Amino acid sequence: MSEKRKLGEIGLGRGDAPLARGRSSRSNEAGRFERLQTEAFDDGWSGSEDGEPSRVETTLTAEKAKTIISRNESPDLGFDRSVNPYRGCEHGCIYCFARPSHAHLGLSPGLDFETKLFYKPEAAALLRAELSKPGYLPARVQLGANTDCYQPIERKLRITREIIEVLSEFRHPLGITTKNHLVTRDIDLLAPMAAQGLAVVVISVTTFDRRLARDMEPRASTPERRLDAIRELSQAGVPVIVNVSPIIPGLTDHEIERIVERAAEAGARHAHYSVLRLSHELKDLFREWLAGARPDRADRIMSLVRQTRAGKDNDPRFGLRMVGEGPVAHIMIDRFRSARRRFGLDGKIAPLRTDLFKVPPRPGDQFSLF
Repeated sequence: MSEKRKLGEIGLGRGDAPLARGRSSRSNEAGRFERLQTEAFDDGWSGSEDGEPSRVETTLTAEKAKTIISRNESPDLGFDRSVNPYRGCEHGCIYCFARPSHAHLGLSPGLDFETKLFYKPEAAALLRAELSKPGYLPARVQLGANTDCYQPIERKLRITREIIEVLSEFRHPLGITTKNHLVTRDIDLLAPMAAQGLAVVVISVTTFDRRLARDMEPRASTPERRLDAIRELSQAGVPVIVNVSPIIPGLTDHEIERIVERAAEAGARHAHYSVLRLSHELKDLFREWLAGARPDRADRIMSLVRQTRAGKDNDPRFGLRMVGEGPVAHIMIDRFRSARRRFGLDGKIAPLRTDLFKVPPRPGDQFSLF
């Protein structure tokens, strides 16, 4: 039988008990690889006397990475390599598919994922070294493929900007996925790259319900600010794809058409989607959040989620994990595709160019006379 440890000192709770101010996770149970498991426990000392939730500070830890480009062979993705400057994400989206990855660090996919963050200070230098290797063949590099590369700590650390500077210098194709308006800070780099066919930005929008967004993705940019980001990037000539993701049946699916329409009005050129997927620890974290944040609809929403996953909480199979299956999933997908056609976001964006890639000369290199 596994041992358990009490966590009353930081006010962990379950169900409708508030956990921590500005955080979505309602527990901090250990990841699937740990022998010790956590159990919520309130000893009366954790919260304030008036019942206000506790405050849990974010901690940052520098990570010594040996390489920076991650490779994948997933047929569900439009790229085979990515760069992730951060682990964990302060946005705290309760539905985030990256949460279970924190278990590989011996940490909880719950509150730890939102508050114990890791950053790679040498990311730009490592990237420069990898791109300079003889025989390197360029292809689209995606930033934000796991955790958001423009989460709040980027404002101070600026690692993502340093990475973009390297990619710009090498004239290397770049894709970015984010839900933070901070991406507009780097328009001065992204616009010239886009003019050369080297950059595209994907902005994720889940809901326009401010209260739901605050509960579900508490430290991400507000939905309106994401629309502003689409507008500002588009006006600067940077192609933007809106990602209606994740679509949560019974909670956000009624907004599909509105999200596509408003993104088109803001200047988006194309639209993608994905359906909620609940792998590993995420299924319990999401259920727990529903029980506290939307108790009147929790059972109904989970029933609809399972209907998109052949009766299960999750389906990891390639080809189905992003879109689901069954009548509920098919109705949502058909509605999305119809809205995409209606608002003109079903066209193709040209593939990013790779023929401009060139390793820049290093200090001390001799230039050719011819």
